[in-house]
Amino acid sequence: MNKPLDHRTGFTACPHDCPSTCALEVDILDARTIGRVRGAGDNSYTAGVICAKVARYAERIHSPDRLMTPMRRTGAKGSGSWGEIGWDDALDMIAEAFVKAEAAHGSQAVWPYYYAGTMGLVQRDGINRLRHAKRYSNTFDSICTNTAWTGFVAGTGKLMGVDPREMALADCVVIWGTNAVATQVNVMTHAIRARKERGAKIVVVDIYDNATMKQADMALKLRPGTDAALACAVMHVAFRDGTADRAYLAKYTDDPAGLEAHLASRTPQWAAAITGLSVEEIEAFAALVGATPRTFFRLGYGFTRQRNGSVAMHAALCVPTVFGHWQREGGGAFHNNGAIWKLDKRVIEGHEFADPAVRHLDQSKIGRVLTGDAEALYGGPPVTAMLVQNTNPMNVAPEQRLVRQGFAREDLFVAVHEQFMTDTAKMADLVLPATMFLEHDDIYRAGGQSHILFGPKLVDGPETVRSNHFVVEELARRLGVADRSGFGMSEREHVDTLLTISGHGDLERLETERWIDVQPSFEEAHFLGGFHNESGRFRLAPDWIGMNGPNRPPASMGLQGPVDGLPRFPDHVELIEPVDEAHPFKLATSPARQFLNSSFSETKGSASREGRPELMVHPDDADRLGLEDGQTVLVGNRRGEVEMPAKVTPAAKPGVVIHEGLWPNAAFVRGEGINTLVGADSVAPFGGVGFHDTAVWVRPA
Repeated sequence: MNKPLDHRTGFTACPHDCPSTCALEVDILDARTIGRVRGAGDNSYTAGVICAKVARYAERIHSPDRLMTPMRRTGAKGSGSWGEIGWDDALDMIAEAFVKAEAAHGSQAVWPYYYAGTMGLVQRDGINRLRHAKRYSNTFDSICTNTAWTGFVAGTGKLMGVDPREMALADCVVIWGTNAVATQVNVMTHAIRARKERGAKIVVVDIYDNATMKQADMALKLRPGTDAALACAVMHVAFRDGTADRAYLAKYTDDPAGLEAHLASRTPQWAAAITGLSVEEIEAFAALVGATPRTFFRLGYGFTRQRNGSVAMHAALCVPTVFGHWQREGGGAFHNNGAIWKLDKRVIEGHEFADPAVRHLDQSKIGRVLTGDAEALYGGPPVTAMLVQNTNPMNVAPEQRLVRQGFAREDLFVAVHEQFMTDTAKMADLVLPATMFLEHDDIYRAGGQSHILFGPKLVDGPETVRSNHFVVEELARRLGVADRSGFGMSEREHVDTLLTISGHGDLERLETERWIDVQPSFEEAHFLGGFHNESGRFRLAPDWIGMNGPNRPPASMGLQGPVDGLPRFPDHVELIEPVDEAHPFKLATSPARQFLNSSFSETKGSASREGRPELMVHPDDADRLGLEDGQTVLVGNRRGEVEMPAKVTPAAKPGVVIHEGLWPNAAFVRGEGINTLVGADSVAPFGGVGFHDTAVWVRPA
């Protein structure tokens, strides 16, 4: 008889940049080794289900390709020539480079750069404590959420919505702008439950036949950037056919009469010409949601990837408002719970040191910043020293040729703290090996649900790796600010302090309970006491310029993008990058199922399941271009060109090409990744990037 493995179960939370933030159970085989990773069955949102890539986490944490020792560049930038260096010498080297940069150009020549490689509040955000203490340049976070958040809050006044677990109580679930099967599997858990238990219909609105579209009872495949046209036509039908809830609109919205008059010409015929949907599809969608009071709109992050994304998100959000879906359990809308946490990060981030006079640099425009664009630098000094944690801009940022040109500067010092040799690490002067989430303590809050979760250290990391917190603390000591408040505290002390000052008890409580559910009441989540605008009403006519967005740029940056083109009422606006004779295709860079941004592409299990970088091309377009399936193509525009095989498939719409990623740059034929083609121009009104909004040409290589 086989003897069972002697192991214990550890409880933690997934740290990755995903709205689900799953509660996890981990098999601990010994002090350094994990086995299986499972979803926590007793967590009401995770409900025992996690994505396959995290279930395989043992492959990642024990990967032979993991960075293990600090390394110093010994050859030209990007040459791959490295020599080992000790931790103390490496940290001294960073401190010396920062002091040198400050002496030459002032403190704002140093730019600590990070994002969401971990969503842990201590390990991710602690770099800001060093930034503020030293008056280094700030970062404006524009690369991911801003457009969708702005559009949602433009209507509701607050970034929160219906409890996402109520999807299971809906009679119709509309999944709009997210490939949930690939990127938020728990959305499908609750939607499928509604189908099984209630006979609910699942509607999916997206731009290509992805895995979620295949789960739909009604699949609406529209052209990129045309979501608002569909929303307007559905609302037109609601007013035309009498399915709009006029009593609800009169009580809870600002100008229903103005909206109805505006929508009089936004017919299904009008929308069909814009979206590429048929009139019959639009009419059927409008009839379904109009006849189903318990319709739940799960609005995703696809809205953040379009230059008209804020308008599109607001328009989609107006649909359940016009029908009055908010009034019922299982009805209404949800995007993100960012406003419910009320977690006070002032100690972690060193808010007391923050100087409002210090400039903000747009993280999305890193290529322009590092190549000396005066507008991107906001009149300040050049950036000559960087510490990069939790992100991979050489792969994920737009305008990749500029990004590469910037990182190649010999006068720029870059230290990258990473788990693998990413594209950004390859261009660094110094690479430091980082812990993974099971090897340090942290605390997490979910974007797509309502739990605060503790992530304890469950195993010992390799002796040569260090946490983000360690690096920040050691640099503070070398740079003379370690005596300031917030420094000198352990990760656990930071978690305990955060919970205490935020009114959520303490770490002992969180460790005992494993998570804290802060979901607002039914009445608050459904806005039955009114919306969070001054009038208490949902704004059908947003104040795009005057509104307080969740991530509004600081006054020093001002409004972003073509704000004059934003409409008074929901509408399709041509703020998107237009196709033309020279660039007849729209390119979308959609998420791959086995990757998460640029994470997991380093592990063989995920990479082998994805296969290779490909460009999805509709058969009609392939015939016109003379392309065969598997043939290598060039896809390009004024920003550059990228070479990869074509995948001829009806999953794409005619005139639209899809690339699922993100793949490392080296995976492409010419060594340049897909974000070579994406522009960094700002999205109105508060910034963002049009990753799914790129006009390109395609031709045989």
